[in-house]
Amino acid sequence: MRSSELSPWTHTHVFDEGNLAAERGTRLVMLITALTMVVEITAGWWFNSMALLADGWHMSSHAVAIGLSALAYAAARRYAHDHRFAFGTWKIEVLSGFASAIFLLGVAAMMVAASVERIFAPQSIRFGEAIVVALLGLVVNVVCALILNGAHGHDHGHAHGHGHGHEPHDRHDAGHADEHGQGGHDLNLRAAYLHVLADAATSVLAILALLGGMLYGWDWLDPVMGIFGAILVARWALGLIRDTSRVLLDREMDHPVVDEIRQAIAANVAWDLAPRIVDLHVWRVGREKFAVIVSLTTTDGSVTPEAVRQVLGQHEELAHVSVEVNRLVAGSGGGSGAVVAA
Repeated sequence: MRSSELSPWTHTHVFDEGNLAAERGTRLVMLITALTMVVEITAGWWFNSMALLADGWHMSSHAVAIGLSALAYAAARRYAHDHRFAFGTWKIEVLSGFASAIFLLGVAAMMVAASVERIFAPQSIRFGEAIVVALLGLVVNVVCALILNGAHGHDHGHAHGHGHGHEPHDRHDAGHADEHGQGGHDLNLRAAYLHVLADAATSVLAILALLGGMLYGWDWLDPVMGIFGAILVARWALGLIRDTSRVLLDREMDHPVVDEIRQAIAANVAWDLAPRIVDLHVWRVGREKFAVIVSLTTTDGSVTPEAVRQVLGQHEELAHVSVEVNRLVAGSGGGSGAVVAA
């Protein structure tokens, strides 16, 4: 059989089209963050300012993490058609999000350590200079947040249609901002965004603490705000770790799409007797795309793999569907007959 004759049964394994806007945004934010880091470290060394040096090295961790996000987009795009990735390269982006969350936890731990040290060993603070540094960091992070927010909006407005024999229907997956808070969100972009927000939040808290110390002599407010900021960053990081881990470990069987698959098979009026699902696997292969393997038992001859795929094809988020139909011999007490698989 010539390869051209196999085209009705073959399909692409590129289940996610990537996010070029996010890739460009994270690359630009990385460059801005790295440039600001170099300026602050250079100025801190030149003017002998520990505040500038500390903020500059603090920014280096965010530059590395955001750079990792940009690299993940590029790698996922470069290897998108590599057959070694059985279900596409989208999870490279998710893995990057997980690594960035670990970076965030490290930043939070360093913030706590530095704050506790300041509580037990108070140091004199050059308030005016420190406030200028914090304001500079805040301005840079607001600009970066606006850049990434623009990419975030583009991600939500972008339609990710894949054929694979599925008939179009309403974009109900766009409403699957499920109970896990994932929906079609770009977890890699979310990781980069959280790094920027974490830096912006610490800048705001630092400014408040420095103003309190300068105006009212509340030197204790600086380390207390540092600990509060660390708790906030850690909460964000743990939430990101939870969401990325769920995808990386294929923990998707509580997603609403699983119930929709069961209902679609059970409620199809074209079958005299609804088939019974004996095995079902659902996992995510893209921001809005899932792969499905389902095994059914039935005595109804009209239940074929092609018919089941047609029923499930109404759900366009199901990008890869494999069906096995096990025919039961009527009156055999549940014994199985021939197996038809696809």
